[in-house]
Amino acid sequence: MTFPLAACAEMLWRDRPIEWRASRLKEMGFGVGLWNWPAWDLAKLEATGATFTIMNGYLEGRLADDAGADLLLASARETAQVGKRLGVHRLNLHGTGLGDGGIPIWQTQVVTGAMWLKARDTLNRICDLGAELGVVFTLENLNLLDHPGCPFGSTADVLALVSSVNRPELRINLDLYHTQIGEGDLIRWCEKCLPWIGEVQVADNPGRCEPGTGEINYHAIAKDLKTMGYSGPVGLEGFARGNEEAALEAFRNAFTV
Repeated sequence: MTFPLAACAEMLWRDRPIEWRASRLKEMGFGVGLWNWPAWDLAKLEATGATFTIMNGYLEGRLADDAGADLLLASARETAQVGKRLGVHRLNLHGTGLGDGGIPIWQTQVVTGAMWLKARDTLNRICDLGAELGVVFTLENLNLLDHPGCPFGSTADVLALVSSVNRPELRINLDLYHTQIGEGDLIRWCEKCLPWIGEVQVADNPGRCEPGTGEINYHAIAKDLKTMGYSGPVGLEGFARGNEEAALEAFRNAFTV
C-alpha cells in the first residue's frame, strides 16, 4: 500500500460505540481519526490498541483576535495532553471553532490585514506549544458552502498561513472534499501544498461518501500524489453510502497505486 490509510470513526457505524468502531478499523488495517474527545471514554479507546492518526486539537477559540487566540491556546494545551495519551499523530485546527452542523461559531465575511497578522502570530504560538509538548498541529481548509463565514477556510488561505509560519510543528490538513467544493483543480492544489502537507483527507462529492460515489477521480489523484513523492497519511473523512466495510475497501482500492 502506497499511503498509510485511516478513517474518521465518528462518521462510520454511527449506531455502534466509538471503541467498537476503533477496534473494527484496526482489524481492517486502518488508522482511526476522531473529532472532539470529551464525548468518549478515553480508557476504552486506549484499550483498543488502535493507531489514532488525527483528532481536533482544540475545543474552543479562534485565530484572529486576542481573546480567541488565548482561548485556543488554552484549549489546545489541554487537548494536546489527551492526544499524547492516545498517541495521536496530528492535532487539527480551523480558523474558528465549529458549532452544530459545522457552522462556524464566529463568522466574518471580510478578513482584514490585521486579522491575517494576528492569525499568523497565533499559529506561531501554537508552534511554540507544539515544540514544548512534542506534538504536531494541522490547519484544515473548509469549504464556505458548508461552513459559511469561516475565516481562513479556503485552501489558498490555509496554504498562505502555514507556508508563512513555515515551522515543523504546523502542517496542512489538505481536505480534498472541501477543496473540490471551494476551488476544484485538486492535483495542482496538491502540488502547491506538497511541502507543508501533514495529511490528505478525502471524501467524494456530492454526498461526502467514499471514493467512487461522486465526481472525483481519486485513483488518478492517488497516482499523481505518488508521482509527486507524497507518501504520507490519507484519511477518509466521509460517510458510507451503504455498507461501511465496502466503503472502506473502495477507499483502500482508490489509494492503492
